[in-house]
Amino acid sequence: MKSRLAAVEERIERAVRSCRRTRQSVTLIAVTKIFPASVVREAYELGLRDFGENYVQEFQGKSAELSDLAEARFHLIGHLQSNKSKVASELFNVIQTVDSPKLAQRLDAAGKPLKVFLEVKLSEEDSKFGANPSELTGLVEAVKQCPHLDLQGLMTMPPWSDDPEPSRRYFRQLRELAGQHELPALSMGMSHDFEVAIEEGATHIRVGTALFGRRKKP
Repeated sequence: MKSRLAAVEERIERAVRSCRRTRQSVTLIAVTKIFPASVVREAYELGLRDFGENYVQEFQGKSAELSDLAEARFHLIGHLQSNKSKVASELFNVIQTVDSPKLAQRLDAAGKPLKVFLEVKLSEEDSKFGANPSELTGLVEAVKQCPHLDLQGLMTMPPWSDDPEPSRRYFRQLRELAGQHELPALSMGMSHDFEVAIEEGATHIRVGTALFGRRKKP
């Protein structure tokens, strides 16, 4: 993992230099879904502090083993059903997949301060979740009415492609939407395309495979 992290950091450094940004302007979120708590702990010991999980129930099973990692920040980056919002608010520091006023209100009702991103669906794929861009104005206003939610920015996931370049137009569109709504943070880009995401303004990149290798589902 140490050598993989070094390789990822080198890629980030090259990307930020290419667009005259600083390394500090990009938060690396280590995506640890399906991996055990021991892997999260190893990554933490190497200096990583932000971790992304996709499934509430899975993370619930390993969170107790990680409760001593005082500086760790856990991001929910998978789809969240509103009936799991209370549990999610207890487990995570950041919810990146708010896609409806109802979900925002459910999270707010839990009473815990939470940082949130709004997930935007920019592709036509049925497997993708998120709010339609036309719904963003109402969603932004709804979240701003929630006293426990701290709106950070927008998040998206473009269609998969081995070539990172097709992702660029989706990242650019998200950046433009964030600008329209005066939101500073952009969560976009994964192991295969985060350089393009950084060039288009990503402030948070979600990297799993490049850090931990291919996942083997149990």
